[in-house]
Amino acid sequence: MKPTIRNLSLALVMAVGTAIAPTAVAEGDLTTRPERLPDLVLGSEVTDYALSQSRYELVTGQAYRLKVISSGLKEYAMKAPEFFSSIYLRKVEAGDLEIKAVALTELEFEQEGEAELYFVPIKPGEFRFYMSGLESKGMEGVFSVR
Repeated sequence: MKPTIRNLSLALVMAVGTAIAPTAVAEGDLTTRPERLPDLVLGSEVTDYALSQSRYELVTGQAYRLKVISSGLKEYAMKAPEFFSSIYLRKVEAGDLEIKAVALTELEFEQEGEAELYFVPIKPGEFRFYMSGLESKGMEGVFSVR
């Protein structure tokens, strides 16, 4: 039996599709509850410019929750533009509010308070976060996503 052009075409499409099909590289498991990260506390009794954490190790595809707590000693505006654009933001909880948005540009605290971020990293890399205008005081860190 001679192979038909249709059979050859189908075989070619299957071979090419298998060769270029993307493989899953996410290390996380979205079927589990969000992993709670250590709180990020802004300011301390020692100095207004303290950060409780300067590095977070994350994996793509894993759900996380991060509580950011302002001591109220200064106005703090947390920015992480590259990181915020490389996550799936599920929600932000602040007080009695639950905010569901597709993007986040900044968390600003004008007084004492807290906000909890629920997110999933979707892109690996090293992403800087900082308190706007206070970077020179050491208020910066890194989200490392593998």
